[in-house]
Order: sequence, then structure tokens, then C-alpha cells
Amino acid sequence: MFNQSCIEELPVREAPAQPRESAVSGLKVVDFSHFIAGPLATMILGDFGADVIKIERPGRGEDFRYYPPLDPALPAQGGPYLWTNRNKRSLALDLKTEEGVKVALDLVATADVVVENFSSGVMERLGLGYERCAQLNPRLIYCSVSAYGRTGSYADRLGFDPVVQAESGYMSMNGYPDRPGVRSGPVVMDMGTALMASNALLLALLARERTGKGQFVEVSLFDTAVMMTGFAGMQNLLTGKDPQRHGNSTPDTCPSGVFRAADRPFYLHCGNDKIFARLFGDVLGRPDIAARPDLVRSIDRLNHREELFGILNEAFAAEPWSHWQAKLRAASVPHGEVRTLGEALRSGEAQSRALATRIAHPVKGWIPNIESPMRLSETPAVAPRPAPAVGEHTAEVLRDVLHYDETRIAELERSGALGAAPVRAQAS
Repeated sequence: MFNQSCIEELPVREAPAQPRESAVSGLKVVDFSHFIAGPLATMILGDFGADVIKIERPGRGEDFRYYPPLDPALPAQGGPYLWTNRNKRSLALDLKTEEGVKVALDLVATADVVVENFSSGVMERLGLGYERCAQLNPRLIYCSVSAYGRTGSYADRLGFDPVVQAESGYMSMNGYPDRPGVRSGPVVMDMGTALMASNALLLALLARERTGKGQFVEVSLFDTAVMMTGFAGMQNLLTGKDPQRHGNSTPDTCPSGVFRAADRPFYLHCGNDKIFARLFGDVLGRPDIAARPDLVRSIDRLNHREELFGILNEAFAAEPWSHWQAKLRAASVPHGEVRTLGEALRSGEAQSRALATRIAHPVKGWIPNIESPMRLSETPAVAPRPAPAVGEHTAEVLRDVLHYDETRIAELERSGALGAAPVRAQAS
């Protein structure tokens, strides 16, 4: 159940004073994807003006709709689904019917972008593979998101975020040295793959401006996960050594980690030698330590980690966080409270950027919205629209995009291509 009192505490998302052209206004995207990596990629395009038409099976829609929390008034619009599917239209279409595939191909013929993340071979069996779609529309950018790629001996494997976290080595890097590695709580590989896919689509669209031709774009979770191990991958290839787990500290800089003021924990990061000098000289009033020859260089400080942590823990415990926060900020030493997610969403930093707001919903009245982190001065994000109900825009898309008349729509309804007529839940 959604907590409406929590939602109504959020500020209303302000609409732009004057509607302006957004970055990809007029771009038509046909979205066959489900769960996170594909839908998040298409939502990024939708946020900046693309017309994203989400193709879903009639009735139930995609499975991600049912991830909690759920609300009785929105039985197929759980919180995670709302997060990845704003600024889209939903077309309910049975792709197992011949007529349903014909409708899909009609959309593809007029589209700029197609995105799919079915198991390998599914789109080909449906008659919607890249070769057929490219014949219909040579300017089409066709993006295929998969777990292990569409080529090679692992193309048939299914994969989810935590699986590729484990297989890529990413999981082995997280946690403490005295216990097994742990996965990241947030779905970082799905989100990273979505970012790679949206970037790849924009690159392909830019190339089309020069060549006039579309192309096939491929992004996989495993490839992205390897990239997400960061510079540790290059370190391994250069030395043959695997990175070790260091908990909340880092093996590359010192002192960096979680410390505790008298009343709460916080994170401190000395990313270079100048920051170290400011920390001990300006914040702690210990210029003797800041100037010690064996501590001036970061690479040498790694050998004195326990000594430095001991000094810092003793000093920080003597005063509350408000004391240290002011001094750290004044000295330009990177720092931050260790917060819960709820604290972060309601923090001053989040409020100053209007990151968490509420937007109107036709059934619930209001739902939360988490703003895009991308801010463009001349072509900003569009005003957010809530994620759609299953098949909410079926008739609208058929009439306004494909220009089907009432006779053709009635034929599709009789054929079963559209499933049962979509029924929207009513506000209680």
C-alpha cells in the first residue's frame, strides 16, 4: 500500500514557465523491453521528449509491474515500475498473433528507435528481428539489450543483475576482508546497462545524421559489469593481482573511510595530498602531522593507515557532527553524513536540487517522482507524466500514430491482437 501522507509531504514538481523544445522531441521509440535495463534506457529518452511507445502483452502487462509496493487502486503499477516507465505510452499487443505482429511492424516502419531485451532469438521467432525491421526501415536504430551478448557461445544464457555482479568480479571487490564478497544492494548493473544503452542510441542517432543509415546496437549486462569494476580491471591486467576487500576504506588513498563524531557516523575522503594537509592543518589543528615527511605523500600514508585512523577516531569522537561538518566544509575536505535512503531523499542537498517531488496521477491523485540528474539549459527534460496502465494508450496510438480507422481497430479487437479492452482503475 502506498503511504499517501508521505507522498503529500513532497513538494509539487514545478512545470517550466514556458514549454520549450526538449533534446529529442519528435523522436519515436518502440519499446519492447521489460524489467529495468531496457525500460530505464527508454525512459531517459522519454524524459527529454521522445515519444516512447511501450509494447506489452494485453491484460497483465510486463512482470515488473508487480514488484512491491503495490496499491489496490493500482494493481499493475508497483513502485519499481513507476520508477522506470514515466513519460511513455502503453500499447497492449499480443505478439503471438499474426495481426499483433503486423501492428508492431507498422510501428517499426515509422520509428526512429526500437529497443528489446528478450532472450536471444525471441524477436526473430516473432518476425521482429533486426534484419526484417531494417528492411522495412533502413534508418532504424535497433538496440538489443541482453545478459551476455547476442553472439558467442553464451548468447543463450539468461542473466540478472546480481548474477553478473558475481560473475564479473564486481561482487568480489565489495565487503570486508574477513568474509565473502557481497553484492551491491541497488541494481547497479541494470542501471549501468541502461546508461550504456541510452548513450549508444544517441551515438547511433548522431551517426545517422551524417550517414542517413540506421544500425544495430548491442549492449550486455556482463560487458557493462566488467566496465563497472572500474580501474581495478586495468590494475589486474597490469599486475595479475586481484583487488582485495577493504570495507568502507579504500586501498588507493589514505585516510578515507567511515569515522564517527560524538553523535553520528560520517564519511571522509582524502583524495590527494593537499586535502590531507588541510584536514590535519586546518580542521584538526595538527600541522605537525600534516608536515611529517613520512605522511606527505599518499603512497606513504598507506603504510600508516592504523596510526592515522586512530588519531582521527579519537579527535572526531570529542565533538558532535555539526562541529566537524562546519570545519570540514570550510576547509574543502570532502565529507558526508552516513545516511539512510530516506534521510538522503529528504536532505537539504536533495531539496536544493528538487530531486524528490510529487506529480499528478489520474487514479491516486499524487505519486512520487525522482528527477533526472541531467540538467540541460536550452533543451530541458519535459514535465514528467506518470507510468501508464496496461494498454492505456492502445486506441490513441492506433489512431494518432498509425492512423488506423475504426474499422481496422475493430478488426484487431476481433482477432485478439489487442486482448481484452483495457479498463482503468477508478479512484476510490
